[in-house]
Amino acid sequence: MKLPNIDFSDYDEAEPETIRTIARDMERALTTLGFMSISNLDVTREQLAEIFTLSEAFFTQSKEAKQKSLYRSAEENFGYQGLGVEYLDPTKPADVKETFTMRNLQHHNPADERWPSDFFRDKMTRFYADCLSSAHKVQRVLAKILETESDFFVRYHNGENVSLRLLHYPPTDASSISDGQLGAGAHTDYGMITLLFQSGVGGLQVLDGGEWVDADPVDNTIVVNTGDLMERWTNGRFKSTLHRVQPLTGQRSRSSIAMFVDPDTETPVEVLKSCIDDEHPAQYEKITAGEHIQQKIQATHL
Repeated sequence: MKLPNIDFSDYDEAEPETIRTIARDMERALTTLGFMSISNLDVTREQLAEIFTLSEAFFTQSKEAKQKSLYRSAEENFGYQGLGVEYLDPTKPADVKETFTMRNLQHHNPADERWPSDFFRDKMTRFYADCLSSAHKVQRVLAKILETESDFFVRYHNGENVSLRLLHYPPTDASSISDGQLGAGAHTDYGMITLLFQSGVGGLQVLDGGEWVDADPVDNTIVVNTGDLMERWTNGRFKSTLHRVQPLTGQRSRSSIAMFVDPDTETPVEVLKSCIDDEHPAQYEKITAGEHIQQKIQATHL
């Protein structure tokens, strides 16, 4: 399946007509599938290639070397997690992937001994900033669609719960994969939106009308989907869609990079007025973003 693509090359906050055009295409994608692809945001092809190179270099190290960057807690949400640690679908066997997660990266201790190197830290911090800038553009368009002030979402996403995550799915012998085991178990994302960068190897699947369909990688695009809190804000209008990653049984590994754009901890999330009418009463109670996110993270670490 080829996701609908939204081109941001004409994005200009001083030109309302360009925002309206982007908004129209974005609304169509998010009310049907909850997934889209976006091109021409603030991340360059060269920068992305460099980040993938750093990611691959980290994951090809020895187990002992990677353990020096070990993840400590869901509250901190920073560091390396090896194979079989995370259960994105807690009803299934552990995911066949390893990760390096970096939450609130612009404010993380630069002297943390878990950084693989100063070079790695500096490049990831710059990439995080550019991804967050890209996300803020998407959020301003979403605010336009939802008839709220331009920076409504931006002001709640300062980075406190925004996480950059490097993911590595190694090739695995089919005989070693348990029944129902996946690269990443079926799940919805927790926050507002996710930006996903793929490096050319497929595996991502999206649930569409009860059927799992492949979301094949497309060069120079970012996969963007809405998460649980966006579904709550919009009273179900924008979908938080189940997705998963198949385990790899060939010779090639899969690398991807996710930017989880989740609201600051104390953000109040309640259905927006533009998403309520007589036929659509509010389906969700008010909750803080931190409550929801921590519940979801802790549930995936058994």
